[in-house]
Amino acid sequence: MPKTMGMLGKKIGMTRVFNEMGNVIPVTVVEAGPCKVLQVKTQNTDGYDAIQVGFGVKKASRVNQPMAGHVKKAGAEGYYHIQEFRVSDPSEYAMGQDITLDALFKTGVTVDVQGTSKGHGFQGVIKRHGFKGGGAGHGSTFHRAPGSIGCSAWPSRVVKGKKMPGRMGNNTVLKKNVVVVDVRSEENIVLLKGPVPGAKNGLLKIYSK
Repeated sequence: MPKTMGMLGKKIGMTRVFNEMGNVIPVTVVEAGPCKVLQVKTQNTDGYDAIQVGFGVKKASRVNQPMAGHVKKAGAEGYYHIQEFRVSDPSEYAMGQDITLDALFKTGVTVDVQGTSKGHGFQGVIKRHGFKGGGAGHGSTFHRAPGSIGCSAWPSRVVKGKKMPGRMGNNTVLKKNVVVVDVRSEENIVLLKGPVPGAKNGLLKIYSK
């Protein structure tokens, strides 16, 4: 697994900004951080180098006792989202440390963004795979069906990977080389060029290069 640092964020929505040339740039607004370091993992203690961070402060009344005891060591009360990031040198981080935007991202750099794509439920082949479908006339008996899927006498089965109806979306998607258009540290806001995976208020993992 690559050793790369990053932080957690929440997708706010999309808008547009203008550059110095007056061109329109579509951007996704992400509330990123601050993330608190809850645990530092090393090769000696855990077999790998990583840090565990929390994002989205949760009321103490909503935190169960095992989690409360875990985050208390870092001087925190509780978080809705807790994730790990691999790091090259865990000694650079300490429990209770706050990771902010300006420490990781600069305007103009590229990042990798991971999120969960929008779920569309169970869908047919036309919406899921873009099939053309049959004629729309009243006399047609073939409209939105997938058509033949079998293979006669040999191999006498449906080949794996056949495009068929099924669950659409709700997958983990990683979009690479997303340009950081603007970083607003005082608001914990970062503007990313173009769309990123997920619905509004969805959790995002932003990896620095």
